[in-house]
Amino acid sequence: MGREVQRIGQFAREGRHGSRRGLPLVSRLQKKRNNIMKTQFHRFSAAAVGAVALLVLQGCSSYVSKGITDDGKATEVVFPNIDNDAWLKEGTFPNLDNLRAVAPGVTKDQLYDLLGRPHFREGLAGPREWDYIFHFRKAGGGVTTCQYKAIFDKDYKAQTFHWLPAGCGDVLAARPIPVVERQAAAGLAAPRRTTLGADGLFRFDGRSLADLLPEGRRKLDGLASDIKGSVTSVQSIKLTGHTDRLGSSTYNEALSLARANTVRDYLIQAGVPAQTMQVQGKGESEPKVQCAQTRRVELIDCLAPNRRVEIEVFAER
Repeated sequence: MGREVQRIGQFAREGRHGSRRGLPLVSRLQKKRNNIMKTQFHRFSAAAVGAVALLVLQGCSSYVSKGITDDGKATEVVFPNIDNDAWLKEGTFPNLDNLRAVAPGVTKDQLYDLLGRPHFREGLAGPREWDYIFHFRKAGGGVTTCQYKAIFDKDYKAQTFHWLPAGCGDVLAARPIPVVERQAAAGLAAPRRTTLGADGLFRFDGRSLADLLPEGRRKLDGLASDIKGSVTSVQSIKLTGHTDRLGSSTYNEALSLARANTVRDYLIQAGVPAQTMQVQGKGESEPKVQCAQTRRVELIDCLAPNRRVEIEVFAER
């Protein structure tokens, strides 16, 4: 192409570009040069698009589980390298109750509420897997480090969950000793129970501190004042969230846990020691009332007692 451009320049210097003899040749050379440049541009564009597509498919990371299906399974589960791929290499100590609340069908938002954002660079275009680094304290001392993976279906709902090493999942199967049993063994009095209706605490479908109603804040302020007044004898506080049966069980479990966590956070802000509190969400599993109304408004009103947060304060006898 360089010699052809030189010839065009030569014709221009000799004044032939305006003659009948020179004009057709110059036009042909210009047309040929334009065609060559267009071809090179198209090749470059195709290469660039291919590179971007490869990055998207790879998720900008060195690991991708093989054969992820529409229903959220993989023919080969691949775990990322912590040193190369993790942005949070130190990992976290997860809340075991939150981990137990994870079940097939949870959305990315719900998983974020329960476990936080994934600890690895997960890609650009709708990644179908999230990875975490979790630490668990051993009974005899020391710490076990595990990797945890959730794989999503085509609708981005987590369906399968994997551990590395595989035995790490046993920590969820271990039955924790109920608080009541522990307190009785320690010679503590029966807990003082307070039940706060969720409708009086939160805006409709709310779960965060920003969703607390003024009346709900006043109730929590009063509760915090009572707890702090007897702080020397308070050993532990158990917060349990409950919902009604409307909505999916997965959604209700996440909602009940989020509301209990919000009550805990508010009490901490009010001065209640964080180390005394334990949180769990039971979703719709422990209703106080059963309702059969067919009109939705009436059904919602009837189910109100099921939407609640229960607070149990354990103190010395």
